[in-house]
Amino acid sequence: MLLSLTLGVPAGAGQGNLRLDRLFQALHATTDAAYAESVEEHIWDFWLAHPDPAMTRDMRAGVADLSHDDYESALRAFDSVVARDPSYAEGWNKRAAAHYMLGDYRAAMLDLRRALSLEPRHFGALVELGLVYLALGDDQPALRAFDAALAINPHLDRVRAQADAIRSRGVGVAL
Repeated sequence: MLLSLTLGVPAGAGQGNLRLDRLFQALHATTDAAYAESVEEHIWDFWLAHPDPAMTRDMRAGVADLSHDDYESALRAFDSVVARDPSYAEGWNKRAAAHYMLGDYRAAMLDLRRALSLEPRHFGALVELGLVYLALGDDQPALRAFDAALAINPHLDRVRAQADAIRSRGVGVAL
């Protein structure tokens, strides 16, 4: 079934693609953990893809820098990406990750809000927003962010555990 959801997907389909909508529906509907993981990987592929191959290369280079703990280089790569295409949600999300790793939580939060304004279903940005709030010692908005991510992707077991840990400390979500 997953193959039928992704066949014919153009590179750089981005956050507004109908096939991406179907992937989100499948992610929310399934109870099969392996299938959910596969769907989630396809969603990340959509988010990372960009119609400009040079942008995709720059994003992948920045991601590699992040994975090698070279946060300054990653930040430079993602700065370039968002400057060239400010409508690219994943560019903002990845730049937020670099800011977070460098301890610049305010910049991370601003970038995450920008990513979420472009792709409100970005469960990864919501999780990272929760982590930023935790780093700032602010459990209540962290819990809101984690719960929002889980509403989109109920298969985030570590996020669920983190939300449960916050709740066990007696933190509730005020409406």
